[in-house]
Amino acid sequence: MSCKFRLLLENAEQLVVICNKEEEFLLQEGMQRLVVLEKASLVVGSDGFIKAIGPTDVIRAQFSLAEFETVIDCTGKCVLPGFIDAHTHPVWAGDRVHEFAMKLAGATYMDVHQAGGGINFTVEHTESASEEELFCSFKQRLERMLRSGTTVVECKSGYGLKLETELKMLRVIERAQREMDIGISSTYCGAHSVPKGKSAKEATDDIIEHHLPALKQMALNGEIHVDNIDVFCEKGVFDLESTRRILLAGKAIGLHLNFHGDELNPMNSAELGAELGALAVSHLEEISDEGISALAAAKCSAILLPTTAYILRLRQPRARDMLSAGVIVSLGSDFNPNAYCFSMPMVMHLACVNMKMSLKEALAAATINAAYSLGRSHTHGSLEVGKQGDVVIINAPRWEHVIYQFGGHQELIEYVAIKGKIVYKNERILDL
Repeated sequence: MSCKFRLLLENAEQLVVICNKEEEFLLQEGMQRLVVLEKASLVVGSDGFIKAIGPTDVIRAQFSLAEFETVIDCTGKCVLPGFIDAHTHPVWAGDRVHEFAMKLAGATYMDVHQAGGGINFTVEHTESASEEELFCSFKQRLERMLRSGTTVVECKSGYGLKLETELKMLRVIERAQREMDIGISSTYCGAHSVPKGKSAKEATDDIIEHHLPALKQMALNGEIHVDNIDVFCEKGVFDLESTRRILLAGKAIGLHLNFHGDELNPMNSAELGAELGALAVSHLEEISDEGISALAAAKCSAILLPTTAYILRLRQPRARDMLSAGVIVSLGSDFNPNAYCFSMPMVMHLACVNMKMSLKEALAAATINAAYSLGRSHTHGSLEVGKQGDVVIINAPRWEHVIYQFGGHQELIEYVAIKGKIVYKNERILDL
């Protein structure tokens, strides 16, 4: 006989709901009032969605333990929503560890790029790798993200540039969507760099005339499901007009706009994102005051990537100015060969220390706001009845430990569940 409910998390010291009024996102003021329940329990149904949350004694009176497939005693532990990584580049071959030394010696991102390294180095290796090789390394990376508490991850193509290789990457992402538990938001990023031998205009024309029609047809055939379109809007890469053309063509086939902007140079990318109705713009280290105001007015999320600014020694994104202006601030790891970080707890820590965000702001930015930036805050990002039962259980009496203990997530995270199914169980903690 099958059980009526999938998971009961009982008597958590703290159950971090985040918000409980069906908010799509939280602005600065709302971030200060995160909903945290003490001595509370949570019920996930057999369909994977949250059915009840409340004080332990109330939940015990409503439900019988025999009704559950899995019961976890969370006494002395904290339960949080699964983390949402709003920006990653996780499908590629050929790491760039050798470039790390170059950067430490003073080479800039564009110095490396112009020397044939950077994106172009990865493109060559990704093109020569088989689809199976790409999938195997991608799967391992997703599993590492999962063990760090990430339950939804945005995954970009972009190390193909040629149509065949871009489609190969998108098929790899599609396979992971079908075979793995972790949630994936798929992003076409064929405009990640200008291919060798082409001008930006030629690359733009190729994307609009060939790439996007192929994506549309494959989607209609049910072969791939792409959610977002991304462009690297940057000096020496795709200028503002090329970016506009590509994004509008992507929007015309139903893709959400979610792109790189204002990273190395002020490009007015934030203003463009606001004008075109983008869900999000990422990076924004060089955003203008006008760009900040435009994002706030358009309810366009700013996805900030503290790992990138840290590794490239860039100016930190102006998180405090954005929060004060009413921008929806989200976080992502920017996992890629240039910023090799799988861990949203470490991203949140860097956001607090280097971008001067508070603990509560960082957690909201890595949950409900990151979900909003991917168009998923109606189903993810908080622990509310009716939302998907994605949770992280940490072995600590206060939730702040997951950010406070820099790099400590490997010992702190005891369980990760997606749709109420335990997908990671930390045997090292359980054996202690």
